[in-house]
Amino acid sequence: MSMDAPFVTLSGISKAFAGVKVLKDVGFDVRAGEVHALLGENGAGKSTLIKILSGLYTPDGGTITVDGRQIKLTSPRDATAAGIATVYQELLLFPELSVAENIFLGHYPRTPSGAIDWSTVRSRARDLLDQLDTRELDVDTKVLTLSVAQRQRVEIAKALSRNAKILIMDEPTASLVEADVQRLMGIVRQLRERGVGIVYVSHRMPEIFALADRVTVLRDGAHVATRDIGEVDERQLVSLMVGRPIDSLFPKVEAAIGETVLQVDGLNRGRQVRDISFALRKGEILGIAGLVGSGRTELALTLFGMTPATSGKITLDGSPVAIRSPRQARDLGIAYVPEDRGLQGLVKPMAIRKNISMATIDRLSSGIFIRAAQEAKRATEAVKRLGVRCRSISQPVGELSGGNQQKVVIAKWLETSPKVLILDEPTRGVDVGAKAEIHTIMGELVRQGVAILMISSELPEVLGMSDRVLVMAGGRIMEELSREEATPERVGAAMTAHKEAA
Repeated sequence: MSMDAPFVTLSGISKAFAGVKVLKDVGFDVRAGEVHALLGENGAGKSTLIKILSGLYTPDGGTITVDGRQIKLTSPRDATAAGIATVYQELLLFPELSVAENIFLGHYPRTPSGAIDWSTVRSRARDLLDQLDTRELDVDTKVLTLSVAQRQRVEIAKALSRNAKILIMDEPTASLVEADVQRLMGIVRQLRERGVGIVYVSHRMPEIFALADRVTVLRDGAHVATRDIGEVDERQLVSLMVGRPIDSLFPKVEAAIGETVLQVDGLNRGRQVRDISFALRKGEILGIAGLVGSGRTELALTLFGMTPATSGKITLDGSPVAIRSPRQARDLGIAYVPEDRGLQGLVKPMAIRKNISMATIDRLSSGIFIRAAQEAKRATEAVKRLGVRCRSISQPVGELSGGNQQKVVIAKWLETSPKVLILDEPTRGVDVGAKAEIHTIMGELVRQGVAILMISSELPEVLGMSDRVLVMAGGRIMEELSREEATPERVGAAMTAHKEAA
């Protein structure tokens, strides 16, 4: 087989669920020793395609060829036998078992008598982790004690223990801090050099351009393009993904900035919120930048009353307020869209309409009865206003894409008619099309006079959307910068210069 010949080829792949076609005549291939990025908006068909390649779904039509031989993948066992392994975003490990037990689960080395050869299990597990530069892990440690990044490396070692030729990585950096992202990227490059083909699914453009040899774009269940990474730039990829040119992911609108709505003076809460002072004005987007652990989210939780301040002063519309609970914050006109929408923002099995009304359920109730017609009317209007793509307002919110789930969380808090909207990582884990739509929603809100406090780990988002930028480190504000002053170099230097807040 030539170096450039694909190891795995999918041709004419089609798949439908309940009569709805989610893949339409899709072609895709992976070569040994390449990183092939798979891009597309949520709902484009990426997940279905990789589940077909993983043996979880059987295609309705099309063929799959592995190493020159046409095969059928009817189960994950078939995929494993064909040399295909998947590292899912939700890592599939057994927390009560050790690292070594997880790596070799289902194919333990055996002694001549048929017993599990635990000495070989441990030594081979150690070798695999050493190959992944994960020497700090004890192979006898229970997985439940490991960080997300360490568990992910155990999953990769597990795939290599079965001699995987193709490794599918589904949003592998979604839950990692920056240092672990860099380490994972090093592992991906190392696997490529060893001849493993990587299918890399990610929304993060910098990673795509740093790692990929080729990129395939899906849109609405169809194959749009496959390109060598050197042939395209970010603007072209975004255009291919969303089917229209996007002049900017950050559609900054000119909004009239008015009087101060929120004034914070000398706010303190533990070591993460230390002597914080700033002003937020009507119609303004105030961005907060900082590394993980800098105190950004802790500040948001303090302002929203989840972890009330121990000292300092908060003034809202010129009047001093003491915010001791989220309900009090809501009643004062402060709303908070949390960083983790899955755990803090939504009840996924519940209908869209119920999620949207959660923050205002007391205002929609008469005694113990909810005014269902009014709830439905408001949810329908919110879904239309924010462009939530769904079958109906009765659809469970967990069935929506990440971007549409985030719109539902925003809709829930907009029902409270906030004066101040705190957005913590507003576009984390959403595709570029939904990201641009959420940024557009933010622009419409500030035009209506809402004051937005935006926390983001994506520096381009902070620089692109903010009127002013606060840079936090060690629980303190290190710099306050105007839009013109907020360059990547200056913000980056302020984020990293502070080693220890005394």
